[in-house]
Amino acid sequence: MTGLLSRAAGRVAGRRRSRPDPLVADLVAALGPDRVQADAAARYLASRDASIFSEGTAGPVCFPASTEQVQACMRIAARHHRAVVPRGAGTGLSGGAAPLGSPVVLSMTGMNSVLEVDLDNRVAWVQPGLVNLELSRRVAAHGLHFAPDPSSQQACTIGGNVANNSGGPHCLAYGVTSAHVAAVEVVLSDGEVVVLGGLEAEPGGYDLRGAFIGSEGLCGIATAVAVRLTPNPPAVKTMLAAYPDAASAAATVGAVIADGMVPAAIELMDARAVAVIEEFARAGYPRDAGAVLLIEVDGMDGGAAIQADRVVAIASANGAASVRVAADEAERARLWKGRKNAFGAVANLEPDYYLHDTVVPRSKLAEVIEAVGEIADRHGVSVINVFHAGDGNLHPILAYDSRIEGMTERVAAAGEEIIEVSLAAGGALSGEHGIGVEKRDHMDKMFSPADLDHQNRLRQAFDPHCRMNPGKVLPSPHSCADIASLKAADGALWG
Repeated sequence: MTGLLSRAAGRVAGRRRSRPDPLVADLVAALGPDRVQADAAARYLASRDASIFSEGTAGPVCFPASTEQVQACMRIAARHHRAVVPRGAGTGLSGGAAPLGSPVVLSMTGMNSVLEVDLDNRVAWVQPGLVNLELSRRVAAHGLHFAPDPSSQQACTIGGNVANNSGGPHCLAYGVTSAHVAAVEVVLSDGEVVVLGGLEAEPGGYDLRGAFIGSEGLCGIATAVAVRLTPNPPAVKTMLAAYPDAASAAATVGAVIADGMVPAAIELMDARAVAVIEEFARAGYPRDAGAVLLIEVDGMDGGAAIQADRVVAIASANGAASVRVAADEAERARLWKGRKNAFGAVANLEPDYYLHDTVVPRSKLAEVIEAVGEIADRHGVSVINVFHAGDGNLHPILAYDSRIEGMTERVAAAGEEIIEVSLAAGGALSGEHGIGVEKRDHMDKMFSPADLDHQNRLRQAFDPHCRMNPGKVLPSPHSCADIASLKAADGALWG
């Protein structure tokens, strides 16, 4: 009899386990079965981004096709008291898209259309899943492009660029994403749709558009973005200057800006970066250089030529062993191919890497680069410096092999010291990658308790119930989310 009762209880428990989750059932009813995935494989794939700080587990993963479907997801999640995390291409490097507490994950990659292009006003309405570079390709025939150009622009999406206020090499002259977004259609945590900003020259009221851009998914989900399009410059001059050391290259950066020029881009790569890039991309960088600068100026034909001559003179005066001006578009493309493929090239050096992101004053570049090298050496980690030197946005690449016991911990420790050095130099935690979970617990090193409290109040004005991407950016106790309980919820909800 005991065995019969045990088998019967097992069958009842099995039926209970096989019952569809009410949350999943409601999502399927709203979106259709082909737009909701709740199996372990789908949730695992949605649980990470490109950072080494991904943690947590996704709940059901939804693939909405419209603003109305995003609204439906938000209302269903609210009804079931579940958080929501928006996700783009997953190229983020701060853990911002890694779900905490098994939330509903909204993958926005299917909403990837160009909705409207207004050539007269040089504005395009696009969906958030549109790939950054694809937008420029779509408007290239009209002599226009989208200026923000992250190194991941072949894969990253406009929605992700908005979430992190992304930059890129050419943002030195043209500005980061916020300078190129006029308005954003947003679904709030309760399902309400609002438009922040506008196409007028001076939209009325507070700049809620500016507050939303860079909020890393904490304030709502963008479902349409009005982006400003930039005319392609009539003339472009691209130069590669080779130096015996990184300090001389860094001095040139300050000298060019002090001369009154703001080039379109100034990128610095150290000796190890040059070596791995050349091995990988054959970009034409001098292998014997201690560092190189990739400098680009643009404008009208005469003006660009004059600026290029001035840059060559300044580079030579600051110790450049050689300065080469790209002879044609093919050579220019090769030079940029090297820079854009730097992170992929690191795979030839080590199987893993941590791409850091801090900002320091241009006057402290040489000092901080030296300190970064010392930190890496002390921790036994290889470092490759490739970064936006023009605006002081450092991107040290810490290359390592995670299979070596203790190596990941050494890399994390080196990364924390780089943060300390950058802040001590008068810098900032992040230039374009965002805070996410990577730098969440370092926020109090840059902001006072009052600063953090007001940031949380702003976040709660958009999302009073703390349903949007909880556990990111703001540390406890300034976050409205209890980070420890979110981590515990991962196992409790999904096993």
